[in-house]
Amino acid sequence: MTMELLTAPTPNGWKVTIMLEELREAGHALADVTVTPVDITKGEQFSERFTAINPNQKIPALVDGDRAVMESGAVLQYLAEKFPSSLLPEDDARWDVLPWVYWQAANVGPIFGNKLAYTRYITDVPDEAKAHPLERFGKEARRLSGVLDRQLEGRDFVCGDDFTIADIAIYPWLRGWKWSKVDLTDRPNVLAWLKRVRARPGVGRGLAYGVPEGEIDRWSQERRESYAKGGASIASNERLRSDL
Repeated sequence: MTMELLTAPTPNGWKVTIMLEELREAGHALADVTVTPVDITKGEQFSERFTAINPNQKIPALVDGDRAVMESGAVLQYLAEKFPSSLLPEDDARWDVLPWVYWQAANVGPIFGNKLAYTRYITDVPDEAKAHPLERFGKEARRLSGVLDRQLEGRDFVCGDDFTIADIAIYPWLRGWKWSKVDLTDRPNVLAWLKRVRARPGVGRGLAYGVPEGEIDRWSQERRESYAKGGASIASNERLRSDL
């Protein structure tokens, strides 16, 4: 039975494409998985078909037969349970992993996402109006990076020696720290972890979905301008919906 991932090249989208590639590294063929691009700059996430799959109209979403799964963290857990591997322990150790997945969803994603939006994408408001959110989200992003740095002390990965879905959930948001202008230069454990994670072949292939060859880690000026323009369009209050 074919499984379909509907996604886009964003931190939440990369979580699941990395997961697919790491599952392949773990020995799962996943021959029947298809990846369908969703152009969020054109509003394809609001289409009738996508909304039927994910009522919240956010990427990514997974379709597995008659089952639709929304929310990137839930998709990670669904895939981890469907295709067992060390990415999610099956015993009580799973509770060393899952809280960090939820920590990312509740904290890292919203905070780093807002810091990025006010730093790069929200351009239609005066600087003085952005000063408070930039300080607030910047300070909280710094605090969260400190939490992660402390957790990584003496560990190769977030939950110990094994790479897990906790690392997959967190990594796409932290890897763009320079683009978000969140200073991590005094977080040595985080910086070392970022390098370890990026060195994994599955991670490299997962990040390549929807990204031009040669621009996975360093965007061209044209790509930077394109992302900034697309981000500004998405972040604009004029595009913000208050109803379905």
